[in-house]
Amino acid sequence: MSDDPSSYPVAPVQDVLHALADPVRLEMVRRLWETDGSVQCSGLYDGVSKSTASHHFKVLREAGISERSYVDGVVHHRLRRDELEAALPGVVDGIVGALAHQPVR
Repeated sequence: MSDDPSSYPVAPVQDVLHALADPVRLEMVRRLWETDGSVQCSGLYDGVSKSTASHHFKVLREAGISERSYVDGVVHHRLRRDELEAALPGVVDGIVGALAHQPVR
């Protein structure tokens, strides 16, 4: 599959929730949610290897949550806010917004 966003439609709600159930992926999405554009991938994770992070990014892309692009040969990721809101109104915003009210573990 290509990284064209049309190749990765937003998945059904159960698949999106499954992708967000992993704490590493949820943190990646939280960091993307806090930005208004794309973020260099290394700024989206801590404490996991690059190969593990790549796996998590793939899961998020395949669920239609994020997309990647290349800027000057560097991989960036963007949260697909508009597409997510159209497909699953309030779901991702609600989940990520709730993180602000959760104690840090």
